[in-house]
Amino acid sequence: MYPALAVAAAIAAARPRDTALQLVYVGSIGGMEERIVATESQLPFRGLPAAALRGRGPLGLARGAVTIAAGVRAAWRLLAELRPDAILGTGGYVCVPLFLAARGRRVPTLIYLPDVVPGLAVHFLSRIATRTATSVEESLPHLGLRPGHPRALVTGYPVRPELFAQDRAACRRAFDLVDELPVLLVYGGSRGARSLNRAIEALLPDLLAHCQIIHVCGREGDEVWLREAAGRLPETLRARYRLFPYLGDGAGPHAMLRAFGAADLAVCRSGASTLAELPAAGLPAILVPYPYVHQDENADYLVRRGGAVKVPDAEMLGSGSPQTGPLYRTVLRLIHDPAERARMADRSRALARPDAARNLADALLGLAARRGG
Repeated sequence: MYPALAVAAAIAAARPRDTALQLVYVGSIGGMEERIVATESQLPFRGLPAAALRGRGPLGLARGAVTIAAGVRAAWRLLAELRPDAILGTGGYVCVPLFLAARGRRVPTLIYLPDVVPGLAVHFLSRIATRTATSVEESLPHLGLRPGHPRALVTGYPVRPELFAQDRAACRRAFDLVDELPVLLVYGGSRGARSLNRAIEALLPDLLAHCQIIHVCGREGDEVWLREAAGRLPETLRARYRLFPYLGDGAGPHAMLRAFGAADLAVCRSGASTLAELPAAGLPAILVPYPYVHQDENADYLVRRGGAVKVPDAEMLGSGSPQTGPLYRTVLRLIHDPAERARMADRSRALARPDAARNLADALLGLAARRGG
């Protein structure tokens, strides 16, 4: 959803005095999107029923099909009401009923693939969309497209422009961190990453002997036992640990952006946003892909280009003591090698696409103009 918000901001910036321009965010009923859209944008939100294209067993498939059918009917009515000139989809399940209704109403659509490898929904939607945009060129063959194809567009992944110009000292002051010790940023998305959090818990005193940590653990309850683990540390080490369930809401505006600016090294999953956020911030990373989706391909994209290293989820702590496992040894090596971190940062920064949001905005506006909007 964040790419859609970035594109909406780019459109508003490009056409600030266009009173005829109306932008509407369409999301899933009952999801997190409505709250996030309300707090991070001024877009009106409209909800549709949505479900996965596949379920667990025949009953799950049947329920999903019923929900999608209800979503198509609701999307048909919504498009009749809003009469949009073009639609951008960023791959969520809600795009399926919306794009099916749009096809029936002959509304041009642009589907955007943030990851390197598409999931089932984007793979399907790319076949019925007017145009397909991807973050990286390597994605095109996975969609049956080639560079230069009239329906294909490589845009980069949209991120907030503030990521490109961080004041490191100010970012560290925001978290009450000292300049003398390197800073490790650990995060796993808004819901966190349980295995990653458990690994950090096991290594906490050993890591804090070498660095300061900003740890964004997610909102699934891991904060409780992580605080208990921190409470057992000596005061000198406990003072180096900053734990948050989520950097947003009460943490102040742009808190996650400041965390990127404060950090010397990241340990994180390799969701689609890492393809853009790490390069934009010039932040070297140790990537621990979530093993049940296409995060390995995202990680490999950055690893091949020298901006990151990869540690498999199941191998983080190794088979002996946690301190001899790959995660701790890799963190320790990079924390104590600023020259290597600088090389990784430069290679990562070379992948940044600050024009990504504008590229997608131009493509969407182009579709609208072709329809007469």
